[in-house]
Amino acid sequence: MSAAAACSAPALSDEQLVTAVLAGDAEAFDTLYDRYVGRVYRFVEKRLHNRADAEETTQEVFAAVFSSLDSFRAEAPFAAWVLGIARFTIASRFKKKQHPTVPFDLDEDGELSGEPMVGGDRAATPLEVYELRERLTRLETAAEKLSEEQRRLFVLHHVEHRPIADIAQLLDKSEDAVKSNLYRARKMLLAR
Repeated sequence: MSAAAACSAPALSDEQLVTAVLAGDAEAFDTLYDRYVGRVYRFVEKRLHNRADAEETTQEVFAAVFSSLDSFRAEAPFAAWVLGIARFTIASRFKKKQHPTVPFDLDEDGELSGEPMVGGDRAATPLEVYELRERLTRLETAAEKLSEEQRRLFVLHHVEHRPIADIAQLLDKSEDAVKSNLYRARKMLLAR
């Protein structure tokens, strides 16, 4: 098909694109993604007020959209369905169990030093210190399985709190490539 014919061809509806995705057409999902990513990001960012969290949550929304696309029944507009998934994803982020934080210092040997405090106002119990050490050990074991690039991306985004766009520019990669590698790294770390 010529470029002129492609430009004059009517755009496929959301329902037609969903049907194409379910038939295995990856480009159709890319089209849906491009069509809704800005809207979903704005929706999420308005509620989370944090760019890094909004970027991450937007990717979680589209992962959920892709994995549950076969449940879309076209009873409501596709946009409403996608934003419903976004609402659910945001709500589930707030419902996730928050582990109490235990500030700690490491000595030269990597051992906990000083008296860990919980919330800065009371000493951590031996159980909390044990759980912290266990989580650190599991995290270190999982981090060993990450590629050097995934480790670097994780540190840039989650430790240094750099936005995806800045990381992509710094590493001369597309934003989608950065998001994809971050998703795989988080998935690997959370599996532990």
